[in-house]
Amino acid sequence: MLGYNIYMNLFLDARMIEHSGIGTYIQNLLPFFKGKIDLILLGDENKIKKYVKDLEIIPLRSPIYFPLEQIEIPLKIKKCDIFWSPHFNAPIFSIKAKKRVVTIHDVFHLAFSKYYKFLERKYLNFLINSATKMSDIVITVSNFSKEEIIKYTNADPQKIKVIHNGVDTNIFKIYEKEILEKFKIKHNLPDKFILYVGNVKPHKNLKNAIKAFEILSRDYKDFYLVIVGKKEGFYKGDKEIFTFLEGDKSLSKRIIFTGYIEKEDLPFIYNLAFLLIFPSLYEGFGLPPLEAMACGCPVVASNIPVIREVCGDAVYYVNPLDPWEIAKGILEVEENEEIRKGLINKGLDRVKNFSWENSAKKHLEVIGF
Repeated sequence: MLGYNIYMNLFLDARMIEHSGIGTYIQNLLPFFKGKIDLILLGDENKIKKYVKDLEIIPLRSPIYFPLEQIEIPLKIKKCDIFWSPHFNAPIFSIKAKKRVVTIHDVFHLAFSKYYKFLERKYLNFLINSATKMSDIVITVSNFSKEEIIKYTNADPQKIKVIHNGVDTNIFKIYEKEILEKFKIKHNLPDKFILYVGNVKPHKNLKNAIKAFEILSRDYKDFYLVIVGKKEGFYKGDKEIFTFLEGDKSLSKRIIFTGYIEKEDLPFIYNLAFLLIFPSLYEGFGLPPLEAMACGCPVVASNIPVIREVCGDAVYYVNPLDPWEIAKGILEVEENEEIRKGLINKGLDRVKNFSWENSAKKHLEVIGF
């Protein structure tokens, strides 16, 4: 057991606690930090208290990426042992902290800079490089992300510590059929559906998943595609998807956008799906495949380095740039019972390697508590 130093204090920027990805990261780590360290959170009190109580919260109103945050954060941070930013929008000026820690989940903004305007690229590049330079410790979530940070920034490799994310298996697990049937009826879900969990940003490659579904739908009229996530509103959304769907009304009727889904409901959808399609071109980690595995849902995923690092041999790999290969992979998993059962069993075993409790312990070790 670690000898935690509750006499040291840590300020954590928790403004993104309700964001996808980074919000999941913050929400799941906080319960394991509470009581082990003197923790002070910066952000919206009403949002933070939904996930953790009985902690000191200092209001922080500035939106992320806005220059105003660079003025407000240093003013709000009191003298402390450690300041931790769970995203690369860390303070660019000096602060009253003995040590600074930043988590950089990925460097998508640099690797796919073509999606950003000139001034956006410059500002994001400045923020990320400033975060790596001014922080004493840079935490990232995969070895792939570490390599990418080194590739796209001037970060000292010795500063970068890899700590994998986890899965909450108290929530993401296999549920009884009776519970699932009630949920399916309540939410009017189809009997047989492929599941996609994520947003419509171009690098998520939903476009090719939909093209693969269109190929399958010609012969398999009972297949549906359920997309968990907002249909619109993503800053860098792939508009080509909606143009494609608008041109094929019969196909669009078999594609269901659920909109926002509560975290507690997501495991039921994983359980009900006959597989998860995860066609992403770029990830820092990629949680949905592990969440699906924990729910006994087989996964067809992109054959990219980070997914191989996280998922091992527990998913069916496809070329994400080839809709025909994606369609073939989906069909293999759907029709071949041996492959299907093998993926389910390997997935349930693989997910045992990823727990938030273990992740939290490693964070505390790295940070110095």
